[in-house]
Amino acid sequence: MENIFHGVKARLDEEEITELLSRPGIRIERIVSTGQASPPDFWYDQPNDEWVIVLTGSAGLAVEGEAERTLAPGDTAFLPARKRHRVVWTDVDRPTVWLAVHFGADLR
Repeated sequence: MENIFHGVKARLDEEEITELLSRPGIRIERIVSTGQASPPDFWYDQPNDEWVIVLTGSAGLAVEGEAERTLAPGDTAFLPARKRHRVVWTDVDRPTVWLAVHFGADLR
């Protein structure tokens, strides 16, 4: 993929995750959401750190123990390993494109 926005669809039945790079200790993904959210009562509890940036669209992010925050283009979030979090909502009017960087010593 030469352009992060190449092939982004306006509507998807499910969130689309495209692995852009994977090396020992790091994985970079493009995530495209078109109104999707985490299932009710579901929390991500990942074994590695994650850093995300919203490139287009917007989303609501809930991190356990913190107030929900709205992420707009350019906004970032660092999610430490084992910090429970969930996506409350994503923009229904335009695609939300995320860049997610997963990293940690045990990431394969």
